Amino acid sequence: MTTTAPPPSGADGSALARATEGSAPSDETGTAATATDAVDTPSSNPDTRAARRAAARSTANQARNEHTRELFTLALASDSVVERQQLLDQVIVLHLDLAHAEAKRYRSRGVPLDDLQQVAALALTKATNGYDVTTGHDFLSYAVPTIRGELRKHFRDHGWMIRPPRRIQELQARINVADAELANELGRSPLPEEIAKRLEEPPTSVIEALASDGCFVPASLDHPAGGDGLTTLGDLLPLDDLEHQASEARLVLSPVLRTLSDRDRQILTMRFYEGLTQREIATRIGVTQMQVSRLLTRILGQLRSDVGDLRGH
Repeated sequence: MTTTAPPPSGADGSALARATEGSAPSDETGTAATATDAVDTPSSNPDTRAARRAAARSTANQARNEHTRELFTLALASDSVVERQQLLDQVIVLHLDLAHAEAKRYRSRGVPLDDLQQVAALALTKATNGYDVTTGHDFLSYAVPTIRGELRKHFRDHGWMIRPPRRIQELQARINVADAELANELGRSPLPEEIAKRLEEPPTSVIEALASDGCFVPASLDHPAGGDGLTTLGDLLPLDDLEHQASEARLVLSPVLRTLSDRDRQILTMRFYEGLTQREIATRIGVTQMQVSRLLTRILGQLRSDVGDLRGH
């Protein structure tokens, strides 16, 4: 009994089999065409691969939505509180990655990502417990707005390092949306006037909201502030020392000291620069110590009044 070995698989095996049978094809219909088809398969096209991935994601999302509806239906029909909660817990686990993805949209805004993910998970739990499957609406159409609302509320209550008025907070959230839309339409960053027109808000209100943009995360003192790249913002801040306080006092007092008489300035110089006592001052100018005390009280009161008027202006 003679056995025949099977031909090798693949393009080389097919060519060998055809050559053995004495029917080698031409280039138009033979091995060359087969090899070209193998190279130019739809899977090698990036657009086709992206379309297939999108179709696979759509199929997976549809399967998850159907499984979610099934879990909610079973929970609604269950008479056991424990069983119902177990079914709802499965819904939470099934959509936890979606909640975390929503939290990541708000990262790098001054609130730790772990906190945002916890807020999103709690919002998902809230949505799961509040969803009514009998309405016929998709669960995600209810859960996603709930998660986003809780994240925005968390930012409103805990995310501001410096809390502006509520109207500024709400306007800034609308500006962020309008800014992204206009940037996509215009191909550049929109001007405040363009944002104000889109939101139908006064330009002054938009500018005020844009100015409060750093209230979430104030600039670090280590942020470069000089052209050399070595000077930081903290380097430009004055030290809280006596020299700084003295220079500030001189700037404030210089204008009002010029309004005093020569005698009043002489008394102040002896008292506060030379450090003389009231008795020593009285001896120098030829008056009593009581008179020096009254003169100092009058002069200092006049200085306080003039400084107050200066700050008022």
